[in-house]
Amino acid sequence: MTTSTAPATPVETTVRYQRGDFLFATARRALLAQGSVAAVTDTDPRRLARTVAEELTSSGVPLAVGVLPFDTGPDTTTPGHLVLPRTVHRAQAEGEPAVVSGPEDLPAPTATREVPSEEGHKANVRAAVAALHDRDLRKAVLARALELEFEASVPVEKIVRNLARGNPRHFTYAAELPGGRTLVGATPELLLSRAGDSVFTTPHAGSMPRSADPATDRAHGEALLASAKDQEEHAVVIDYVVEALRPFCRKLDVPAAPELVSTPAIWHLRTAITGELTDRDVTALDLAAALHPTPAICGTPTAAARDLVQELEPFDRGYYAGSVGWVDALGDGEWAVAIRCAEIADTSMRLYAGGGIVPASDPQAEFDETIAKFRTLLGAMGLD
Repeated sequence: MTTSTAPATPVETTVRYQRGDFLFATARRALLAQGSVAAVTDTDPRRLARTVAEELTSSGVPLAVGVLPFDTGPDTTTPGHLVLPRTVHRAQAEGEPAVVSGPEDLPAPTATREVPSEEGHKANVRAAVAALHDRDLRKAVLARALELEFEASVPVEKIVRNLARGNPRHFTYAAELPGGRTLVGATPELLLSRAGDSVFTTPHAGSMPRSADPATDRAHGEALLASAKDQEEHAVVIDYVVEALRPFCRKLDVPAAPELVSTPAIWHLRTAITGELTDRDVTALDLAAALHPTPAICGTPTAAARDLVQELEPFDRGYYAGSVGWVDALGDGEWAVAIRCAEIADTSMRLYAGGGIVPASDPQAEFDETIAKFRTLLGAMGLD
């Protein structure tokens, strides 16, 4: 096992990525893991966390990297998958971070398919709004997919570099999945980080598309901040996160109101929560298993919302809206919410985008939100 921290920058470390590696990077810092000493796969995330901790202790490997699926319920067949790598490269930017040059050209798809169609998604939104009342739900998150086919193998490395270039404040990530697929994306949302006894999380919920016109864009942000519907959606997530973290923390600092933040495509409401662990034996992966899935990507109550999602969505989410990150032998680590992503096979890829449904949700607005969120991946491919 070898670990390198210099002289590469985060940009240079990202450029080194090759399909099969694990990448977790922002413009200011990057982690690139290569090779495999051992892999741990389990459908129970808490058991997975225990096994990973044992493997790190016995192997002497300093950290493990990988993914949790969206569905971590008792009946899931999709496992969490973590790898103890042979080589780890870390990089930290000094001063203002550089950006990845580009963008790099990518081939156009030969075929595309929306799953479901616009009308199908709107019908699902209407069904979800009705189910909120009938099943006593506060929120459910509905997604749709965009399937692309190509003549030749998808150039994963180019997509990753374009994502990093276009989304420097996001976590750009790439992880190999069981079965030979690759999960790539650029997410704005940190599920949690743990450093010593400090815990930090930034739940996002409530969103609105950006606009190329500055005045319209500013109005969209102001409208989101003033939106009762989006404030309600956000409050549901914060309540859940606080209750999930409370058993592990002697102290939690929760701001009274969310802040407005943006990505190149979307305005978001975000709340930054800090905590102090009661027990340092609780690892970052333990905390990720306890928090995931949050109402930001599933709904609440969790089990009932997950059932509704699986009834309405005409596909298996797999690792979309799961979690991606790392944990080390000391229990420290970072885990991000696996959104703004695609699962890539050889000559095909499936992009995902979703939105939170509450009683005030409008089907057309929810459909438009998915279009805006697809733009993160489509932009990295030079597509509209």
